[in-house]
Amino acid sequence: MKVAIAYEVIKGPWGGGNRFVSTLRDALISAGNTVVHTLDDADIDTIVMIDPRCRIPNIPFGAGDILRYLAFRNPHAIVVHRINECDERKNTRTMNFRLKLANYAADHTVFVGSWLKNLCVWREQDGHGSSVILNGADPTVFNASGAQEWTGIEPLKLVTHHWGGNWMKGFDIYQKLDEMLCQEEWKSRIEFTYIGNVPNGFTFKNARLLAPMDAEQLGAELRSHHAYVTGSICEPGGNHQNEGALCGLPILYRNSGCMPEYCDGFGVMFDGLSDFEDALSRMINEYETWHECIASYPCTAQRTAQAYLDLIESLHNESEKLLQRRKIWRDPFVFLLNQIPF
Repeated sequence: MKVAIAYEVIKGPWGGGNRFVSTLRDALISAGNTVVHTLDDADIDTIVMIDPRCRIPNIPFGAGDILRYLAFRNPHAIVVHRINECDERKNTRTMNFRLKLANYAADHTVFVGSWLKNLCVWREQDGHGSSVILNGADPTVFNASGAQEWTGIEPLKLVTHHWGGNWMKGFDIYQKLDEMLCQEEWKSRIEFTYIGNVPNGFTFKNARLLAPMDAEQLGAELRSHHAYVTGSICEPGGNHQNEGALCGLPILYRNSGCMPEYCDGFGVMFDGLSDFEDALSRMINEYETWHECIASYPCTAQRTAQAYLDLIESLHNESEKLLQRRKIWRDPFVFLLNQIPF
């Protein structure tokens, strides 16, 4: 089978989406498939659309290109649209529109978190199928081998990491942690490390700030801590918590977006600033329990990749039914609107 993925992998630290495509590509090739990143070939069996923003340099083609390919060159290719974004994530105003517009080209939609299905990011009314496939991290890189164990005597070492420096990644919580580090109640009980980019003008006064890291270096750094914290708001389906969890770190997570779906049973949840300190105290008091639970954390890249392989095979087994239902010209205006390179 030949699979075209609308995303070109960038070497170096470039966020969870980059690692997802790398893992999927490798899994497809290992299973005997051919992977391309253009629509140049006329014999493509499956197209995986990752991001509707075709003006981004590593997005080689968008929904408009896919629709023209299906209409004029190869009507037999099956299109899978993976939705891993939304306006709610960064307080933007156009992403949901772009996602829903691009979703016109899809035969099947994959969401990286169940909560996304309830947002206006896809054309549910078109009647094509959908799935939820959770993201996963690579356990050959992110694992608990050699992880630092917390004795309960020294300060609890908290860590988080984000490629994006948007405030909604949880910087209200990270700022609070920074302030807590100089309070008598907390300064001898916790330490906090932030890895990655921060919002423009934002500075930490007490926390340890490290530059973004690629996988191997990042895994080693995560393992030198005791617990993982994520304050991310409306996270579509993050991978950062997966990487921390697989490194053996119980998760202190916000009740927002995908986090309850990914983290339930593997740490302590909080709603926001008002109850964060109570949740942190609970993590400290219940650490041994959560440390035992985190050893069975299930969100691995291999599990995610296998779910995509199974889905692609399943879609091709019912390809005749999908193609009969497609009706690519069902809304000529939307077809034409997709030709505008947003």
